[in-house]
Amino acid sequence: MANILCFHLLFFVLYMFLSQTPIESYSTGLSFKLIHKNSPNSPFYKSDNSHKNKFHSFYQVPKKSHPYTRVTSNNGDYLMKLTLGTPPVDIYGLVDTGSALVWAQCAPCWRCYRQKNPMFKPLRSKTYSPIPCDSEQCSFFGNSCSPENLCAYSYRYADSSVTNGVLSKETITFSSSNDEPVVIGDIIFGCGHSNSGTFNENDMGIIGMDGGPLSLVSQMGKIYGRKRFSQCLVPFHTDTHISGTISFGEDSDVSGEGVVTTPLVSAGSRTSYLVTLEGISVGHTFVPFNSPEMLFKGNIMIDSGTPSTYLPQEFYDRLVEELKTQISLVPIEGLRTLLCYRSETNLEGPILTVHFEGADVQLMPIQNFIPRKEGVFCFAMAGTTDGMYIFGNFAQSNILIGFDLDRKIVSFKPTDCTNH
Repeated sequence: MANILCFHLLFFVLYMFLSQTPIESYSTGLSFKLIHKNSPNSPFYKSDNSHKNKFHSFYQVPKKSHPYTRVTSNNGDYLMKLTLGTPPVDIYGLVDTGSALVWAQCAPCWRCYRQKNPMFKPLRSKTYSPIPCDSEQCSFFGNSCSPENLCAYSYRYADSSVTNGVLSKETITFSSSNDEPVVIGDIIFGCGHSNSGTFNENDMGIIGMDGGPLSLVSQMGKIYGRKRFSQCLVPFHTDTHISGTISFGEDSDVSGEGVVTTPLVSAGSRTSYLVTLEGISVGHTFVPFNSPEMLFKGNIMIDSGTPSTYLPQEFYDRLVEELKTQISLVPIEGLRTLLCYRSETNLEGPILTVHFEGADVQLMPIQNFIPRKEGVFCFAMAGTTDGMYIFGNFAQSNILIGFDLDRKIVSFKPTDCTNH
């Protein structure tokens, strides 16, 4: 009994030390492994798998490690898993390179969308701390104050979805490149108490990944020295048990044979990933821009939070006409805005080559045609007249894409993301 008490005291002291370790201490990539007492690796493991008196132990892993997380397809979006709080709670948030805030639905939640998994309960976490409204971090969202003098935020998206809550700090846990959990403290996130919009029951929030100061990328950049990450998204109609990855630190480098790069373009205060699209080839036929609306730097945004690719209507119409010429099947009639074909398997259509400035990126049929229903495949691009042009996540699948905010480049490498 005395030995058991000593173990508990030792791990309690170690826990208190880790929970107070400043974020800068992780700049070398040091990781800490969190083990449940019923794990075979735990000194408290019992072969009968009893769940009584649950206890978590911590020990230091003295090796350099870089965090990554699994990303799963979800109705045209991609969910990223991270673990929030102490004790840890799994959160599945939409990966969104087009927004700047990390947030999760928090209890109590008023006027919130239905969520299948339990909401994060901040008052149950030992490491949760709300940010006061006079803090520097609160200034990014307009210095709004709640009645409790806390930093109240409101963040709205282009599709009119909105999250409202309290800006806070919390501990998050990632998997790592050597399969050890990496615990990182003082990550700023939005604890959303009123959220609505185009979410489904699997969504527990959004993981903002653009270049804004409070995005996950920027906050991880303070730890690993550079603001950079890479993603490898599995195709939309892949087995849902197969996941892609997002990586930070040195493991996010995209290198080797077949890598091409294009410059990131700055546009005032915008922190989106803007690049320059010069045209698209269908097979060996180049489809050029005929109007000046696309002939400028930074004319399209790489957005993992939008499924389809959106192009100027006039350009899209000519792209579709060329596709019809090169695909031997007859399109389904009566669909005004969609190009669809009946096929039992994905089309054997032509390769599309997207010509970014300095980087030609090939898209295979699995990236270009998406199953709308059984036996029907539709072109995963659309035309728009609203001036918002987007390179969507259907087209981003099966490509290892590296975003280096410091070097201001985006790198592309053809990759089977189901095996990455």
